[in-house]
Amino acid sequence: MNMFKTMIIILSTLTVIGVVALILVFNLNGDPNEASGERSIDEIRESSLLTEEITTDLEDGNFIRIKFRIVTDSKDALEELQKRDFQMQNVLIKELAVMDEEAFKSGLSNLEETVKLKLNQLMEEGKVTDVYTVNKVLQ
Repeated sequence: MNMFKTMIIILSTLTVIGVVALILVFNLNGDPNEASGERSIDEIRESSLLTEEITTDLEDGNFIRIKFRIVTDSKDALEELQKRDFQMQNVLIKELAVMDEEAFKSGLSNLEETVKLKLNQLMEEGKVTDVYTVNKVLQ
């Protein structure tokens, strides 16, 4: 009976040590930003595209000048987006053309999300993760 208790204690101790070792290996291995899925600002800037300023009219006849920063999930996706610049501008102009002044003022977040979704439909290498409006003028 005494040998059985000793064997159970040894097996339990080894199991606890093994679990602790696994937790340490998975949590301490690699970059903390990589483990949490967060990218540094430098990585984000390296995989993003600043659009040229676009001047176009809204549905109600007002004119806008607008500029975006479009963030992709990889450098390959960025290269593809740069090649698709004409399609990107087309998406932006079409989305802006159906907005009026009020929708533009109140729905900028919706515009960014719509542009992101439409660009992702075009993308083959990677995807667009964020669209930021970095400059806008309503005239």
